[in-house]
Amino acid sequence: MTLLAPALWSGKAAVGGWSTPTGGTADVVEPATGEVLDRIGVTTAEDVAVAAERAARAQLAWARTPYTERAAVLRRAGDLFTRYAEEIQGWLVREAGSIPGKAAFETTTAAQECYEAAALASRPLGEVLPSAEPRLSFARRVPAGVVGVIAPFNVPLVLGIRSVAPALALGNAVLLKPDLRTAVSGGVAIVRVFEEAGLPEDVLHLLPGGADTGAALVEAPQVRVVSFTGSTAAGRAVGAAAARHLKRAHLELGGNSALIVLPDADLERAASTAAWGSFFHQGQVCMTTGRHLVHSDVADEYVERLAEKAAHLPVGDPHKEQVALGPVIDAGQRDKIHALVTASVDGGARLAAGGTYEELFYRPTVLTGVTDASPAYAEEVFGPVAPVRVYADEDEAVALATASSYGLSLGILTRDVMRGLDLAERIPTGLVHINDQTVNDEAVAPFGGVAASGTGARFGGAANIEAFTETRWITARSAPAAYPF
Repeated sequence: MTLLAPALWSGKAAVGGWSTPTGGTADVVEPATGEVLDRIGVTTAEDVAVAAERAARAQLAWARTPYTERAAVLRRAGDLFTRYAEEIQGWLVREAGSIPGKAAFETTTAAQECYEAAALASRPLGEVLPSAEPRLSFARRVPAGVVGVIAPFNVPLVLGIRSVAPALALGNAVLLKPDLRTAVSGGVAIVRVFEEAGLPEDVLHLLPGGADTGAALVEAPQVRVVSFTGSTAAGRAVGAAAARHLKRAHLELGGNSALIVLPDADLERAASTAAWGSFFHQGQVCMTTGRHLVHSDVADEYVERLAEKAAHLPVGDPHKEQVALGPVIDAGQRDKIHALVTASVDGGARLAAGGTYEELFYRPTVLTGVTDASPAYAEEVFGPVAPVRVYADEDEAVALATASSYGLSLGILTRDVMRGLDLAERIPTGLVHINDQTVNDEAVAPFGGVAASGTGARFGGAANIEAFTETRWITARSAPAAYPF
């Protein structure tokens, strides 16, 4: 049984069924080899307008569907992500450059997101309010209407489904715009699963496209809530456009997350933890450990151990061989990574490992001697780069950790857990992990960052109710009220 048979979607998009969009087609490219795997339809503002209108009509009936039926669709979707896991993982490996373990994490998480969303459908969605009048007064959560979801290339399945699933479960229709570079694993796979799960026609639309498609989605009058995951620069533009149209925008943006290594940390485990945090999926994760803040007493040994890890990690085509790192997504991203590393070295930083590449395969890189002026330390690299900076005491560690404009994730390594928790209280961030690295996510947990990392924890668990519903005040009297005129 095949979920992603190209005959179903090649050169098309799901706008009122699988149809040929008005923007032509784009190649689906394997970054490891440059091979064209297939083609995907490219949508335009015209297609967005059609999809938004159809979604708005379909949403009315979907919202009235008994919650038991909506929950059943979500549970079936979860089962289908498990049934088709191997096939979807194959696309994640080839289209997104994922190693098999990361691809398996995505399909497992996608199933769990659907199961958790199914439970939302039966959650209490209101409360009875006191009233000074002789009436029943209550607040009720109702579907927002049409939700626009804009998802990125790096973890395409998870970062799409984590908004699509709860939005659908709560009675909304959804317009999904995946990144064109991962439109199959981050778009087609989701829509095909929900087709087979029995989701009614027009409740979910797939709109692959570029920035113009995203802008049209945000501006469509039928779209009332926008869920965007991507860079901070793009997120600012989405937030500004949504604000102009008086829409809510949930923005999960970039990061430059710190890992603080206290002097009592177990350095053998610290090096392993840190390597995963910086090099997992080639560092192309918003939560990637982008700044290693290490106490001066243990810094030299830490760098030596981390560099040794980096030097021995195999890099290559995850579809053909067993590797720890696959390719970065494209040449533009590779060149950005290398420019930041090169500029940092030119400014005085030292390469302890890596700093080289072949085609799209960038070696895991460790930099020491970085300062505030080192681009690979000061900016989000979105590549497998671990800049290490030394601090003298906890006050300096706090100052360095908080100096970034970002506030997504924080890791602290120490044998004294309470000391770590106390330190974390002094650093503004959306996520904190004591004795773990910065890349963590679970379907049940609220997720999001602060400051330049986004608009806070708006995804995951009960937070999804706030994200994808509106609050309505309702009163009822036994007879019409009497007024003086």
